[in-house]
Amino acid sequence: MPKITELRINGERVKTDADPERSLLSVLRDDLDLTGSKYGCGEGQCGACTVLIDGAATRSCITPLRAAAGRQITTIEGLESKGRLHPLQEAFLEVGSMQCGYGTSGMILSGVALLRGNGKPTRPEIVHAMQGNVCRCGTYPRILLAVEMAARRLQEGRK
Repeated sequence: MPKITELRINGERVKTDADPERSLLSVLRDDLDLTGSKYGCGEGQCGACTVLIDGAATRSCITPLRAAAGRQITTIEGLESKGRLHPLQEAFLEVGSMQCGYGTSGMILSGVALLRGNGKPTRPEIVHAMQGNVCRCGTYPRILLAVEMAARRLQEGRK
C-alpha cells in the first residue's frame, strides 16, 4: 500500500502517493505540474532546481520527498502575490538578468531567501548567496544588480 505524503506547496496542502525516496523535483515537475524548477545537473551543484523549504534555498533534485513532508515549500510559481510579481522577479525583468532563462527560477529563489534573511545585503553577501547558481549565459553582473535593486525596493516598502 503506497504511503501518502502531505506537502504544503505555495500555501496549499497537497497529498501525493509518490515514493518518498523520489526527488522533490521529480514530484513537483512530473506529478504536480509545477515546472518552474528545472533539472540541471542532478547533483545539487547548478541551482536550477532550487526551491524554498521553510524559507531556505534548497536543491530539490537531491532532496527526497520524505524530507519535505509537512514543510512549507515555495516554488517560483508561488512567489507572486495578488497578481503581482515578487520585487526580485520584477528586477530580473527590468535589468535583463536572464537570457535563456533555464536557471532563472533557482537564482530568483536563492535571492529571495537571501533578502528574507538580510534586507540590506552587501555585494559580497549577494555573491556568496548566489554562488550555487550557475548561469551558462554569463549574466552574473545583471543578476547581482537585480538583487541589489530588489533589496532597495523592499527597504523602501515597494513590494
